[in-house]
Amino acid sequence: MPFANALSELEDTAAAAREAAESALERLGTTPELAVVFYSPHHASENEELVRILREQLPDVPLAGMLGESVIGGAREVEQGPGVSVWLGSWNGAMAIDAFHLNPEATPDGPTLFGWPDAISEADPKQAVLLTLADPFSFPAVEMFLPTVNEQHPGLRVVGGMSSNPFGPEVRPLFLNDDVLSGGGIGVLLQGKPRVRALLSQGCRPVGKPLVVTKAQDNIIQELSGPATPLNYLRALLEGVTQADRELMQRGLLIGLAVSEYRDQFRRGDFLIRNLIGLDPRTGALAVTDRVRRGQTVQFQIRDAAAAHEDLAELLTHVGDDDFKPAGGLVFTCNGRGRRMFSAPDHDAKTIREALGDVALSGVFAGGELGPVGDRNFIHGFTASAVFFE
Repeated sequence: MPFANALSELEDTAAAAREAAESALERLGTTPELAVVFYSPHHASENEELVRILREQLPDVPLAGMLGESVIGGAREVEQGPGVSVWLGSWNGAMAIDAFHLNPEATPDGPTLFGWPDAISEADPKQAVLLTLADPFSFPAVEMFLPTVNEQHPGLRVVGGMSSNPFGPEVRPLFLNDDVLSGGGIGVLLQGKPRVRALLSQGCRPVGKPLVVTKAQDNIIQELSGPATPLNYLRALLEGVTQADRELMQRGLLIGLAVSEYRDQFRRGDFLIRNLIGLDPRTGALAVTDRVRRGQTVQFQIRDAAAAHEDLAELLTHVGDDDFKPAGGLVFTCNGRGRRMFSAPDHDAKTIREALGDVALSGVFAGGELGPVGDRNFIHGFTASAVFFE
C-alpha cells in the first residue's frame, strides 16, 4: 500500500517514537516520501528527543509534526494516555512535496508571513492541497494566512488544524524535519496527478428551510425572505419542530451561511456554520459571528452528538464519488468532540474506517480546524476536517 500508519501508546518518548516509526515503515514496505506525526502532551517535554529518534528512523524524508491534546491512529482515539501517531505516504514520485515553515514577522510595512515556497504560485488548485499545522499562540490564521491563500491562490484547499497545546506558548508544539519550531505554522504543499479529496464535517443538522437574506448590514440580519424578521421566523419555527429539536434550538442554535448561490438545492457542505451573538427584541434583528450580505442564503442549524454523527456519516458516503478509492487519510478533529461529545470512544476514527474501509489513518484533536467550504478556506470549531489520498 502507498500509505501506512502506526500508533504507539508507550510512555517512554524515545521508545514510543521508535515503535511507531518502525511499525509504519514495515507496513509501508517502501521508501516514504512524506511523514506526518502527531504526539500527545505526555511527550511534550521530550519533543527534541522525539524528533531525534524519528529522524534516525526516517532520514531525508520531509517530516512534519504537531502536539495535540489527543491523537488518532487507525480506528483508535487516544484521549487520556500517551500517544505517538506516525503516518507515511509514498506516491512513487508522482506527487511534488514542498514542506516549509511560515513565520510571522514585523516589517516596516506591517506584519508579514515569511516562508512561502515558490511552487505555490504555480500550483493547480484542482491537483493540489495544502496541509497546515499551526501554533495557536503565534500563527495569524484568520488575520493573514487564510486571506492570503483565498485571495492569492483561489481554489487551493487547506486542510489542517491549530495545535491544542495545553501548556501555553512556553511549549513549542511543532517540528519540521530536524527542528522543533518556536512558533508559526508548517505547510506541506502536495501537488500532482494522484487524486486528493477533502472533507469537512461541521457536525450540524439543518432545521427549518433555506432562506434568503433580504436586508442586512455587516454581521446583522435584519430581514429574511417572507418577509419576516429573524425573531419572528424563529418564533414560528419553534412552534413547528419536535420537542427534542426545540430544546436543541433553545440550548445552542447556529446558522449556516451559503458560500455560493449557484445551487438548485442546498445540502450539507454548502453552508459555513457560524454562531449567533444575539437577537434584538425591539427590531427582531439577528447578529452572527461573520459578515452577511443581502441575497445570501442562510439556514438555521442545531448541533448535538446525533447530528454530528449524522453529518460525518453522510459526508463520508460522498468520498467515493467519481470512483475515488481512498487508501490513506489525515484527520483533524476538534478537541470538543471525542468523549466530550460522543458517548462511545473513538467515534470519528471508527466512523471513517467503517465508511471507507482499512485506510491508513492518523490524526489529532485540534484547537481549531482548517478546511474548505466551497472554494474558500476557513477556521472552524467542533468540526472534523480530513484529507484522503487515492
